[in-house]
Order: sequence, then C-alpha cells, then structure tokens
Amino acid sequence: MKYVGAHVSASGGVYNAPINAVAIGAKAFALFTKNQRQWKAKELDSKTIDKWFEELEKSKIQAKHILPHDSYLINLGHPEEEKREKSLDGFIHELQRCEILKLDRLNFHPGSHLRKISEEQCLDRIALSMNQAIDATKDVKLVIENTAGQGSNLGYKFEHLAYLIDKIEDKSRVGVCIDTCHMFTAGYDIRTREAYDKTWKEFDEIVGREYLMGMHLNDSKPELGSKVDRHDSLGKGKIGWDAFKFIMNDERMDDIPLILETIDETIWAQEIKGLYDLVEK
Repeated sequence: MKYVGAHVSASGGVYNAPINAVAIGAKAFALFTKNQRQWKAKELDSKTIDKWFEELEKSKIQAKHILPHDSYLINLGHPEEEKREKSLDGFIHELQRCEILKLDRLNFHPGSHLRKISEEQCLDRIALSMNQAIDATKDVKLVIENTAGQGSNLGYKFEHLAYLIDKIEDKSRVGVCIDTCHMFTAGYDIRTREAYDKTWKEFDEIVGREYLMGMHLNDSKPELGSKVDRHDSLGKGKIGWDAFKFIMNDERMDDIPLILETIDETIWAQEIKGLYDLVEK
C-alpha cells in the first residue's frame, strides 16, 4: 500500500503538522521539527509533546510514514572543521528532537564542498559526521536525500549515496530518500517505462533498494540533466504524469512515506487524490 502526503507546515507548534496533513487527505507527511532557517530552537516542552502525540493518534498516521527534514543550514561536509562541527551539533540536536517525538527517521541533504575540497574529501567528512551523529544518538535513522547537483552539493549520483552508506559503521541506522525532481535533473530519466526500469535497476545495483526509506514526489521545471533544483506541480513539469503512475504501481515503494514538495500547496489535496487515482485496481 502507498502512503502519500506532503511537507506540511508545523508553524505554531509541531502538533499542527498532523492536523495540516489530515486536512489534505494525507496518509503520510513531512515536517521541520524546528525553524529550518535558524540554528537555535526552543526546546520541546511537555505541553507541546503531549499535544503532538494526541494529534498524531487522531490522524492515524504512523511514525514510519513521517519524514522529518533537518535544517537547511546544516552542511555535514563543510570544508572548515569549526563549521562542520557546528553543523554536526545542529544535526545531533535534530535527531534528538526526533527521538523525543518518537520519529524513526530524519531526512537530510548530504553536504557541499563549497569548491574548497575535493568531492571525495567532502564525502569522507559527511560520512564522519554521520558516524559521529549515530554514536551520539539512538534509534533514529539518517536518511540521505539525493540532490540535483546544483552548485557544489553532493549526493546527485547514486555512487555518492553508495559511498556514504559504505562508510557507515552501523548500516541499520542509514537510509535514502529519492526526490524525483532531483533524480531527473541529475540526469536519471524516469519518463518512460524503459527509462524508469533502467534508472531503478541502476539504483538497486549501486545503492540497494533495502535502503529506500522515503521519496519526494515532485515534477521538475528544468530539463533532464540540467543540475538545477526547481520543483513543479505534478504533470506540469518536464517529468509528466507517467513516471508517477509507475511509482504508484511499483510495490517496491509500498509502506514508505511518499511526500509532495510541489510548488502550489493549494492543490496538494488534489495531487494526493490524483496519485491514488493512478493505482491500478
């Protein structure tokens, strides 16, 4: 079974996220557990935590279908040690917030070399940060998101994801989230049956399907292989509906959060329904 939702607002308190998810007919959701554009965050108080569990229970959405995302400020591969450590501290704090909220995974962008070190050096720094974060926390899985490859961001090749997983000491604490827009603009085509099968065969061989712990379902404004990260509403971009039909009928994507980050939140309910309508009876 498929669990589709969107990255909903948690403004006013994390407990608003499940409320906002239910309002659009979601069976899954993503959220920021703190302001994603600030380092500091107010600690989660007991009232907020209680209300979170209350609303989560009402929503009937399971923890494994929730894909929290970390702060955009974090760069686990930062070439400057002081800034890498600041990012690591921020990342550990986010993992701890997930622990408090009983969330079993945290989605993050791997990191950027900022053109100051090589790709391999940066990947090694990301892997080091991940291992240190795993040592400092318990249970929550670190879910690496593939990127479009814009600027100096790493994670746009399946090989980058595999390299990081290979370096992680506790493989039970690592997973991958595939963003369809990022995948497409990084050069992986999924528009036809043949292209879709070829791309996922490559993913299975290089990364391993057992690591897939979530997806972001987004169409793409830019062309295939453009390495530009600009999402579009489903069916309105360069990917088109067929790829999403393949996903909705691919049993390998069962029981993981499938999350919209499309650009018009006023049609999220419509897009969620549209995705479920693609499921072949």
